Amino acid sequence: MAVLILLFLLAASVVAADEEVYVLLLSAMTSCSKDAFIGVNIGTDLSDMPHPTQVVALLKAQQIRHIRLYDADRAMLLALANTGIQVMISVPNEQLLGIGQSNSTAANWVSHNVVAHYPVTNITAISVGSEVLTTIPNAATVLVNALKFIHSALVASNLDRQIKVSTPLSSSIILDSFPPSQAFLNRSWNPVLVPMLNFLQSTGSFLMLNIYPYYDYMQSNGVIPLDYALFKPLPPNKEAVDANTLLHYSNVFDAMVDAAYFAMAFLNFTNIPVIVTESGWPSKGDANEPDATLENANTYNSNLIRHVLNKTGTPKHPGIAVSTYIYELYNEDTKAGPVSEKNWGLFDANGSPIYILHLTGSGLVLANDTTNQTYCAVKNGADPKMVQAALDWACGAGKVDCTPLSQGQSCYEPDNVLAHASYAFDTYYHQMGKAPGTCDFKGVAAITTTDPSHGTCIFPGSVGKNGSLVNITAPSMNSTSSEFSSHSSIHGSGLTSIFMTIAFLIWCGVLL
Repeated sequence: MAVLILLFLLAASVVAADEEVYVLLLSAMTSCSKDAFIGVNIGTDLSDMPHPTQVVALLKAQQIRHIRLYDADRAMLLALANTGIQVMISVPNEQLLGIGQSNSTAANWVSHNVVAHYPVTNITAISVGSEVLTTIPNAATVLVNALKFIHSALVASNLDRQIKVSTPLSSSIILDSFPPSQAFLNRSWNPVLVPMLNFLQSTGSFLMLNIYPYYDYMQSNGVIPLDYALFKPLPPNKEAVDANTLLHYSNVFDAMVDAAYFAMAFLNFTNIPVIVTESGWPSKGDANEPDATLENANTYNSNLIRHVLNKTGTPKHPGIAVSTYIYELYNEDTKAGPVSEKNWGLFDANGSPIYILHLTGSGLVLANDTTNQTYCAVKNGADPKMVQAALDWACGAGKVDCTPLSQGQSCYEPDNVLAHASYAFDTYYHQMGKAPGTCDFKGVAAITTTDPSHGTCIFPGSVGKNGSLVNITAPSMNSTSSEFSSHSSIHGSGLTSIFMTIAFLIWCGVLL
């Protein structure tokens, strides 16, 4: 520990002279913890459901790394094998009674749907039923048993640490959700909820919650403003204030998440994280659903994705983002109910986007512009050290003109390695005529259709610009790492980076 403290203090003194490395360390330290993510639900009520291999191809193209299935379809799980995509599978409601009444039935389910596929298919969670308390209350008495039986089967297979078990609840189970500090769970369900929360806490699992600001808005009789439901920026005097905590809420989503935390705390459960298993906005509705529009669906989902990936957090837990699964991947044209029920999807059955999400600056996930314009940007979660090395290469042997990244120039801000690297990578990619393999940079870059330009920093390829298609021979990015290190760095001293990395690795080792 003494060595750690000494290293960290020394590192801090170096940081004062090297702000860029400080940013690198902060980024690396963040990677010690599990980042929040955006996932997508995949429903199957389509008259022309794509083949599992087509579904997986779409997921890969859209950089979707987390999905939730409403069952444990074998063909789908086989198609997901060796992709690395993190999969939440489900026990359908119609199977809940059988599993909740028989340990052996649960064990058989886990054997066929988990053990047979894991780890080749990266199953990370099991949702047992869906909104059981509000949709099939007659099965509520066996819900906790079903959770326990599935978990016991995972324990028997030594998979309980890798795969978590929970059950999605409707947010309607939370009563008096505003102000959040006064929220409480429906007491009539305490005989189920208390042992369920005990189970989640004891197994290190999370509370799964379905949050639909669209329905909250529609059912509020004008009390909830549309902008508040859509994550649109609000002036401070329009924000909702919790009089007990004086916390300001600018959207329904955050208020509901915090209501869940307060409601659990009311029952003395304070360390169960929340994960949102469904949230979205319909793009089309009946005549009595005037706010189910393409524009509103785009606004909500774009703002939701940005809110999660930017790690905004909630007023109660700022900086602690809530991982969320968007409802849903496809429009489900055979789904019963009003028109809106068929139109929650991001894509149609052919894989064409229903609308183009506004996600510039929010990473690569769901960058679903299907125009021919493509860009090269840093991958989400890329190792900052590798990004720095690739940036050095691009501005050196790659012969990219990195002048715009210098202080006072158009692309200097934001002054961090990820933003600078994306500009350099995209410039190289366009210099090379967008040839195959020119947007890889040893695995830290990927092609995106979202224009990463910002402010005065216009990336090559933006607004019809083709970049400087110079006739040069650029060395392959598959060259050795020693070739990387031989070039000058725009971001600080290599020695300092190494020193900070050593401190970081020891830090992570102690924490983990």
